[in-house]
Amino acid sequence: MGVDRRTVDLSAYPDLVVIYLGMRVNAWRGLKTLLGLGPQIDASHKAKPDGLLLHENLIFSLIPVHGGMRQYWRDWDSLEKWARSEPHRICWQNFVKDSGGTGFWHETYFMRGGIEAIYDDMPKPIGMLNFAPTKPARGPMFSARTRAARGGEVPQAVVAEKDLYGT
Repeated sequence: MGVDRRTVDLSAYPDLVVIYLGMRVNAWRGLKTLLGLGPQIDASHKAKPDGLLLHENLIFSLIPVHGGMRQYWRDWDSLEKWARSEPHRICWQNFVKDSGGTGFWHETYFMRGGIEAIYDDMPKPIGMLNFAPTKPARGPMFSARTRAARGGEVPQAVVAEKDLYGT
């Protein structure tokens, strides 16, 4: 019996965006942080934000504990709008003030081409950090929109660079 091979027709999704997100426990208190975010993450995707096509939970490793998700978005504008809305905006503001013993990362892939990524408090390289040169996420590299070369006006950041770094 042969393998049942299938593919997908993505022609209805010309602006599809796929984002992988992960949170790694770096210290014991990080386990509490990760578990505390679980209900918030569940609530956010169950609210069916405009443009979110699919949300899938993932486990990257058990030691160290490293969980995450993969999301499929109709387009960049939907993802960017959601990322600046409540409660995500508040969660992100809290995280950048104190990672709570965790590390966070995301990698975003665009159907029309382009990739952008961010890695915060990750003690070991993951993903593209393993092979690509790194740069500080400052100036033009601070915004996902400019990292992805999406063009257009960069919306106000959830947390301003000057508030994080004092410059």
